[in-house]
Order: sequence, then structure tokens, then C-alpha cells
Amino acid sequence: MDRVIKPVALLAALFVAVTASADDDGTVVVSATRFAEPDPHIPADISVISREDIRDTPATNLPDLLKATAGIEVRPLYGAMGIDATIDLRGFGDTAGSNTLVLLDGQRLNPIDSGSISWSTVPLGSIERIEIIRGAGTVLYGDRATGGVINIVTDKSGAPAASVEAIGGSYGYRGADAQVSAGLGGAYFPGTYFRLTGHYADSDGWRQNSQADQQAASGRIGHRWTQGEVFSDFALYKDSNGLPGALLSNAYQNDPTQARTPYDNQHRDGYRARPGVSVKLSDALTFDGEISLEHENYSSDNVSFASVFDRQRTMVSVTPRVRWLNELAGRHNETVVGLDYYDGKVDATSISTPSVIPEFAKQASTAWYLQNVTTLSDRWFLTLGGREQYVNQHAGEGAYLTSFGAGPVTVPAFDGSAARSRAAFDVGLVFEGSRWRAFGKYGSVFRFANTDELFGFDPFTGNPVFAGDLRPQHGRIGEVGASFTAGRASARLSAYRMDLSDEIDFDGTTFTNVNLPATRRQGLEAELDYALMAGLKAHVAYTFIDARFRAGPDAGNEIPLIARNKVSAQLVSSNGRFGTVTLAATTVGNRRYSGDFANSLGTLAGYTTVDLQGRWTLLQRWSVTARLINALDRRYSPFAGFSTFFNDHYYYPADARSFFVSVRYDFP
Repeated sequence: MDRVIKPVALLAALFVAVTASADDDGTVVVSATRFAEPDPHIPADISVISREDIRDTPATNLPDLLKATAGIEVRPLYGAMGIDATIDLRGFGDTAGSNTLVLLDGQRLNPIDSGSISWSTVPLGSIERIEIIRGAGTVLYGDRATGGVINIVTDKSGAPAASVEAIGGSYGYRGADAQVSAGLGGAYFPGTYFRLTGHYADSDGWRQNSQADQQAASGRIGHRWTQGEVFSDFALYKDSNGLPGALLSNAYQNDPTQARTPYDNQHRDGYRARPGVSVKLSDALTFDGEISLEHENYSSDNVSFASVFDRQRTMVSVTPRVRWLNELAGRHNETVVGLDYYDGKVDATSISTPSVIPEFAKQASTAWYLQNVTTLSDRWFLTLGGREQYVNQHAGEGAYLTSFGAGPVTVPAFDGSAARSRAAFDVGLVFEGSRWRAFGKYGSVFRFANTDELFGFDPFTGNPVFAGDLRPQHGRIGEVGASFTAGRASARLSAYRMDLSDEIDFDGTTFTNVNLPATRRQGLEAELDYALMAGLKAHVAYTFIDARFRAGPDAGNEIPLIARNKVSAQLVSSNGRFGTVTLAATTVGNRRYSGDFANSLGTLAGYTTVDLQGRWTLLQRWSVTARLINALDRRYSPFAGFSTFFNDHYYYPADARSFFVSVRYDFP
């Protein structure tokens, strides 16, 4: 009966649906077409977090900004800076980092391996807005976009502005931010502008050995003229933090501040550079293109395991595209055609007595894509899109000595390569009324193995091998939704089903990456914004996800680390006399433990957090912000699993109640 009810419920959602409309407030959206447009008429569930929303949200890091959004779960590991935090869009659990694509002004932040995103390069004060396109972003963005795309858009206006901000808080937290922007103007530099930001933060940490620090500088310099713009974005960053490790059950219950690995730590530094151009070739033709270079050095000193790990990662990309406004058979069309080329490599060395293990991996990806939006009438819009992507991967490891039995044993070297390709398509229809819109879409998705997933183990010898038989993940998604505005309220809801085959995940029983049996995700996402009265507004978001295996020995079981229910609510009171006060609450339901495909290890408890923020403007140019994070001092673990070695659950505890105060000055 359950299998019948769920499809009917999803179909019924078409008639009651109310998804985020990109043009509810005229906000420019880049994610939907890869060109800046105020009304892309795209059949997708798109939300935009504005600069005002960012100011009103109690958050000290970028991942925490997103936790009040429908469809998103945030899983931090350590501390208030969000270092090693994972964003999970539409329920991918352990592999969320490989299925949620994060962009900074259109440039990928996801690394080609399993490493975490370097959030240090994105100071909150530099963000103009955040665009979230849920579901299949595969046609436009390709690999890693199965769950959706999050595009962080920075301020590029070049409007004259300058500010400095200092922050202090619990557990020795201290930091500073500065930014300046201007248009050079004059006879020699008309249309030339720049923006520079600097960020510093340091914390002793709530847990033992959870100290952390961040330093980053980023900016953009550009030149605009009547028909276009040339620019260059850049960023330099470094961060480091202690690695206190996960805690077994008794330690987690008795003293979650302790460290299981009191001396382990990690460090990374890197840079990004991206020159680009946008040119309006004619009234009907626009060309955009960028070339980017990213490099990162990473090292970890795992004292508890008497080992050191070093990694160097480099990525080069070329992303040209054209938008053509044309008439075909009497219908207006907007056609976007583009090419994505990515070439990356990773060199790594693991050192432990007596082993010195050199590893390397390379990945080159070439893709073309096309998306066409046809105006059928002043209310109906048809979208068709397709993508073809080719990936060549190469990975290997040098021979090394290891201790086994009576003495050292030589593990042989290996070297392997594979060439893969996948195609994706989208078809969708949008109907727009005077104060509402509805859509339906159907398409396909895919993901290739990241470079870390290319390393496997021989089941007979235990020696490392190239995982050449790891197939690309692929599947289909169908979605319906709508949005409306009525008086002081705006609401949106979408319903979707995604069926995946060959989903890539880590199997803890074999300690290798595998293609899982067929899986299914289906769910509802709803958001409501309501102006209760002058100066008082509310935002409520609800997410339901049913994520299960639909074949294999675990058929019917839940996929680990995915909460079926998540609710967030935010109340913002703005009063010129008393400032702006925000109350935010988030409830995340129970989840299966990491790696528990059999659903035999119980459930990780859900949790509710409450955050508070007050913001006041003093003497016009001075402002003070106070934040109380986890105000109820709730003990919870965003991530937990089960150790077969210790025969016990392990937990990564979230920080206890924390208080922060910042002071900002805006220069005249």
C-alpha cells in the first residue's frame, strides 16, 4: 500500500503545489541559464537568499546561512568557522559533497577529489546573494549537480564603499573583516572598477584541540563599456585547525568537549584566479567566457596514527558560452550553447613508518550543452536541454613497504586509467499567471567518480588497485511545483522523484567505493514568507525526503544520514528604534547512522536548535550585531557512524551555546 500512496501523493502535489519563482521580486538569477537574467522562465525550484536575508540570519559562516532553506541540511564537523562543513541538497548523506555543486560567481568550489570546500575564501560581507537551484542542474553544470546547484554571487557593482568589522565571541573567537570598492572613473579609466575584501578569524575552539584560524583576501577588477565587460577575480587563502576526532558513546555522553585525537591537525592554503569577458555581440547575441586556475596545498599531521599526509591539487577550466535570442516558426527562443573544459590533477604522499606512499590522480573533462527556452505564448514557456560529457581519469600509486607479520612487505605499484561518458537531458513546461506560476519537468542526471574514489582494494590480497569498474552514477528525475503571491504572503512548494542507478558510495564492510543497487529519493519542499505586520516578517521552510534502496539486499531500507523531516522558522522584527531582532529555529529529524545500509544500528537522534540575533545602527555609520548560537545549549551530533573496530557508535558533537558580538564601521 505504501508504494501506491507515495506516487499518488506526488501526483496530487501538482494540483496543490505552490517552487520558488525566480521573478517574484525581479531578482537577477544567473544559475538558471548561466547568464544574468531577471526572469529566466525556467522550470526549476529556484530560491534566492538576498543581502538583506544574509544580514538578518544568525550565522558566523556561509554553510550556516543555508540551514534555514528548504531542501538543505548542513553537517559541520568542527567549530564556528564551518571548516569541513558539508552542504547536503536533496538528501545524499555520506556523498553529499559529491552531489551538491557549489559555485562562487559561477566557478566550481568542489574539488575533484573527496576534499572539503574551502569556505575561507567567501567572507559573508562580500556576498550579494545566494542562488539555489534544486534538482537536476546536470544539463547546465554537469558532474556533481545531481542534488542541485548553489551559486554564491559576490558584489560586483563597483559602487564606492568601504567598511571594517571586528568580532569577538565565545571560546576565544576573534576576527576582522575589511572591504573596499570603487569605480576609478576619470578621463583615463572610465568604466573601470575594483572590489577588495580581507578576512581573518581565530578561535580556541569549544572542544579540546578544536582551535582554528582563517585568513583570506579576494577581489575583482573589471572594466565595463557599452557592449560588455572584462574582469579578473582572484583569491588567496589559508586555514588550519585541530582535529579532535569523533567520540565513542560514553565519551560523547560524559564529556563531549574532550578530544579522542588531541594532537592531530590539518592545514591548507591556496589561490584562485579567473579572468573573463562578457560581450554583447549584437542585440541577439551575447558571449560570456572565463578561464580559471585553482591550486591548493593540504597537509595533515595525524599524530594519533603516527602518519603525515600531504596533497597538492590543481585545476584549470575554460567555460565559454553563447546566448542567442532568435525567432523560429513565429516563436521567440532563447538558446544557450556552451562548452565546459576542466583539467585537474592531484599529487599526494602518505608517510608512516615504514611506509612512504606516493599517489597521483588526473582527470580531464570535456562537455558541451544546449538549453533552449521557447515562448509558446505570453503565459506558456517550453524548455529543452541536453548535455554530453566525456571524462578521462588516470590514477596510480607507487610501490611501498608496509609492516605485516614478521617483517616489512612490499606492496606493488599500480597504474590505471578509464574513459567514461554520459549524456543528460531536460524537458519542462512553465505556466505563468498574474501572481503565480507552475511548472513540470522531467530529465536525467549523472555523476562520475571523484579521483579519491578511483582507489580500491583487491578483495583477495588487500592491495590497493585502480577501481576501473566503478561505473558513473545516473538516473532520472521528475518534478512539479508552483509559487504564488497573495497580499502579504508568498508561498512555494515542489514535489519530486529521483531514481538513481549505480549510485557511488563507500561500503564500510569492504572498505572500498562501490556502485550501490538502485535507489530512490522523493520528497516535498515548501517555503512560506509572510509579513505579519509592519516591521515583522516570518519565514517557514519544510522539507520531507524519503530516500531508500529500491533493489538489492537492502531494498526498502533508508539511505543513511538523511532526515525524513526538517523544519526551520525565522521571525525578523525590524524597528528603527530597537534595531532588527531575529529568532531562528531549526528541527532536523532522526537519521540512520553513516554507512548503515542494513538499518540495523538504530537511529541518530534528531535535534532542534534556536539562534538569536540583534542588529543595531548607531550614529548612522556604526552598527553592532550580537548573536547567540544554539541558545538552548542543545547537545547534538550532525554526523555520526558505527565503528566495527570498537563495536560502538562514534559522534562528532556540535558546539555548545556560543555568543558573538561584532562592531562595524562604514566609511563615508
